[in-house]
Amino acid sequence: MTQKSNRFEWRQIRFVPVLHNRLEFALEVREQFTEFRPDHLAVEFPPALKETVLEGIKRLPLLSVVHYQEQDGTFVYLPLEPTDGQVEALRMALAQNIPIHFVDRDTEGYPLEAELLPDSYAIAKIGHYPYCRAFIESRQRQIRNVADRLREKTMAFNLQRLIQKNEKVLWVGGLYHLQGLLELLEHPQTEVIGKRHREHVGLAHLYRESGQEILTEMPYLNAQYEKARTQAGALKLDRLLINQELVESARKSYYKNDKEELAPGQLKMLYRFARNYALINGGLVPSFYQLLIAARGAVNDNFAYELWQKGSDYPWQSESPGLPVLHLRGEDLFLDLKRIRFHRRLKTFRRRLISVPVKKKKREKTPGEWKKNFKNEYICSYPPEDVAVEGYGRYLQKKALAIKAEEHSSVLPFSSSLLDGLEIRRTLREWPDGPIFVKEFRPLRGKAGSVVVIFDPDYVDEQSQEQYPWCVTWLGEHAQESDMAFYGTPAGEVMDGPGISRCQYGGFMLTYPPLRVYDIWKDPFFNQARSKPEKLLMAAIDYSLEKHVVYVAAEPPSGWCQSIAARLGKKIIYIPIGAFSPVTLKKLRQFHVLEGHHVRRYAREYI
Repeated sequence: MTQKSNRFEWRQIRFVPVLHNRLEFALEVREQFTEFRPDHLAVEFPPALKETVLEGIKRLPLLSVVHYQEQDGTFVYLPLEPTDGQVEALRMALAQNIPIHFVDRDTEGYPLEAELLPDSYAIAKIGHYPYCRAFIESRQRQIRNVADRLREKTMAFNLQRLIQKNEKVLWVGGLYHLQGLLELLEHPQTEVIGKRHREHVGLAHLYRESGQEILTEMPYLNAQYEKARTQAGALKLDRLLINQELVESARKSYYKNDKEELAPGQLKMLYRFARNYALINGGLVPSFYQLLIAARGAVNDNFAYELWQKGSDYPWQSESPGLPVLHLRGEDLFLDLKRIRFHRRLKTFRRRLISVPVKKKKREKTPGEWKKNFKNEYICSYPPEDVAVEGYGRYLQKKALAIKAEEHSSVLPFSSSLLDGLEIRRTLREWPDGPIFVKEFRPLRGKAGSVVVIFDPDYVDEQSQEQYPWCVTWLGEHAQESDMAFYGTPAGEVMDGPGISRCQYGGFMLTYPPLRVYDIWKDPFFNQARSKPEKLLMAAIDYSLEKHVVYVAAEPPSGWCQSIAARLGKKIIYIPIGAFSPVTLKKLRQFHVLEGHHVRRYAREYI
C-alpha cells in the first residue's frame, strides 16, 4: 500500500473504506470519486445481487429494499439508503457511465456482530484518513473469522483481475475489511468457491412508516442529503447544523399547532441534555432518539411529538411506487431499537376488575388525507369542550363580582358592632396598641352578564399577517349554552382525526341567554372597533342584559370602550389574565371543530 495525500492506494486502486449508511462517509465517497476519476468502480456487494441492486439505485430517491431467502429459510433484507457510501458511489458511476463491478462473496449465515465504533462525526473534524488509520491500528491483533477471510480473499482476487487492464479502480466497502484486503493484495490470489447465482432475488418499495423505524440515519437527514445532491458544487452538510435546523422546524410547528413559544432557556437545556446524553453513550452528536428524549425532558411530549414528525419525514415515498410494498420492522433486520411513547395528553383511568376492549383508532392512509377531505361547511363544536367553556364563564362571573364586592368594602375600627366580620390582617398589623378592625360590605348592584377572554390580541404585523384569522359567531344549541363569538386559528389546518380539526382561541366572548347574537364580524355597528379584542368587548357590552361585563386580558380595556359602556349604563370589570392558572388557560384555549353532528359519535376516540 502507498500513502498519497492521506489516501489509501495500492497500484491503480484507490480504497475508500466506509461505515455503512453514515452521512460523513457518503460525503467522503463523493469527494474522492470526483478527485480520483476512476475508470472502474468496485463495491462490496456480491455479483448475484448486481442486477437487482442497480435497479433499486436507479429508483432513488424512492427507497427500495433488496430481499431474498437463504437455504435455511432466513429472509435477508438490504435497504438502499441515500446516505450509504456504496449507494452514493453506484449513483455517481451510473450517472457517468463508469463500469461497475460487484466483487464480494455471497455468504450465507453471515454472523451479526454489534461493535461500538467511534462517532462518524469525527471525520468532519479530523478527516477521513486519520479516522480510518486509528481504526485499523486499534484492531491489528484482532482474530478474523472464516467468513470475513473468505470475503476478503474474494475481493482481493477480483481486484487483482481488474488492474490487469492498467486502468484506475475505485473500491468502496466496509472499513472493517480494509486491513485484511490490503494484506491479501500483496500476494497472488486464487478464486474462492462460492455462490455465483441466486434465485428469487426481489426488489420492493419500502413502506413509509417502515422507513421511520429501520433507516440508520433519521429520514430528515436522508432527505437533507438528497436535496443537497441536486445542487451544483460540493456538498457541505454538517450533522450538528442539521439537528439544529430540525429543532427549529419543530419549534415553528409547535408554535403553529399549540401556540406556545419555546423560551431560550428551554432550548439551551434541550441542547445541553442531548449533548450529555450523546457523550455518555460514546457519541459526539446526539442521535434522533437522544434528541427526542431531550425534547420531552426540556419541553413536553407535544414538542417531542412535533420533533418526531419532522425528523421522521421522508418526502419522496410515493403512493404508487410500481413495486410491491414491503413492511419492515427493526426486528426483521435484527436491529437493537429504542422505543419512545408520546403522552401528548394525560388521561387517568379508574382501575377495573375486568379487561376493557380498546378500539384501535383509524389512521391516515396518506399524509394530509384528513386535511384534504375536511369541508368547512356544516361544522359544529365538541360538547365536552362546550361544557368546560361555559363552566369557566360562570366561574369568571362569580370571581368578577367577588372582586368588585371587595372593592366596595370598607375597613373600620370596632365601635359598637362587628358589622360584616373581623378584618384579621389589619388587626394583626396594628396589634397590640391599635384597635380591632371590622369589615363593612356595601351592596353591589347588578349582576355579571357577558364575559370576554383575550388570550392574544392578534395585532397585525408588518407583513399584514394574522395568527388568528378565523372569525366566527356561534349560537347556543340549548338554554344552558351561551352565544359565542371568537377569533382563532382556521379549522382544517391541524387535524386530530377524520372530520376533527384542532384549533386555538385568540379570544372569545360569551353572552347569555342564547339565540340573540347576529354575526358580530359582519355587523357594521362594530366596524368602528380598532382591533379584534375591542370588537368582542363592544359586542359584549351591547348584548349584555346585566350591568357588569367581565373582561379578562393582559391589558385593560381602552378608555374608548369604557366610555361606550358608561353611555349604555354598563360597567366593565377588568381582571388581568395573569391572575389565572396558565395550565387551565392552556387547556381552555384549545378546542375542536367537527365536520357535522355525525362526527360527535366517534370524536371522543381522537380527542
